[in-house]
Amino acid sequence: MSTLIIRHLGRQDYLPIWQQMQAFTQQRTAENADELWWVEHNPVFTQGQAGKSEHLLMPGDIPVVQVDRGGQVTYHGPGQLVGYTLIDIRRAKISVRDLVSIIENSIVRLLEESGVSAYAKKDAPGVYVNEQKIASLGLRIRRGCSFHGLALNVNMDLTPFNRINPCGYQGLEMTQCSQLSDLCELETAADKLSQILIQALGYEQIQQVKGLENE
Repeated sequence: MSTLIIRHLGRQDYLPIWQQMQAFTQQRTAENADELWWVEHNPVFTQGQAGKSEHLLMPGDIPVVQVDRGGQVTYHGPGQLVGYTLIDIRRAKISVRDLVSIIENSIVRLLEESGVSAYAKKDAPGVYVNEQKIASLGLRIRRGCSFHGLALNVNMDLTPFNRINPCGYQGLEMTQCSQLSDLCELETAADKLSQILIQALGYEQIQQVKGLENE
């Protein structure tokens, strides 16, 4: 792999960013560089393709969006770092499982650098600390390219997770970086995790961009 474009999108509604991800993935060619989008979403529940309605306990005033990633229901909100990994896995010669493992291991390493002992589980994608979930993963592959990605709880209000069975697991407790370490800023977490992912995926050239417009 050579070039990675990292986009910093700030705080955004979920739906237009999802639509932009779909459009990018549908239109990209073998010449397009891979991209990593960092974003913070306004409150929303997203329900994966296999999502079951019984896992939505009481969404209340928070909108629910049916999406095309794998997995069940999760919550996105302010203070959570969301990273969308738009990677041509066919060109990179890696499998979906490889990409999931790379993302999980990168988050584990980020947390270890902050003094937090975290781990992944084979049967339940994501990253955990003391059996509490700190990061969720959900990917979709189209035309050999990945979209969607990861959500890391950094410094947020976790109470909306009580309105769902997170990722389809009843009683699953959530935690976040700010409760466990001094990692409390989304920008810091994004910069550190970017560097770990760049190393893990072997990119040689990096372009940092604000927003979705091409430079």
